[in-house]
Amino acid sequence: MGKQKKRFTVEEGDTIDSVLNTMKEEGYTPIRRVEEPIFQEHIENGEKKVEPIGSKIVFDAVKQN
Repeated sequence: MGKQKKRFTVEEGDTIDSVLNTMKEEGYTPIRRVEEPIFQEHIENGEKKVEPIGSKIVFDAVKQN
């Protein structure tokens, strides 16, 4: 049986520690942390502009035996 993978996202109002504790309780170990940018589109002078408005942290984790 291969390793099971799952992604855990740090949602607004969560802390990194709370997400890491949730992972541990579910039997997962983090293997990678990624910060993904959040963009917002808006029209300025008839031109579409995309600007970053924040980021979210996502952990990739694997199930431990």
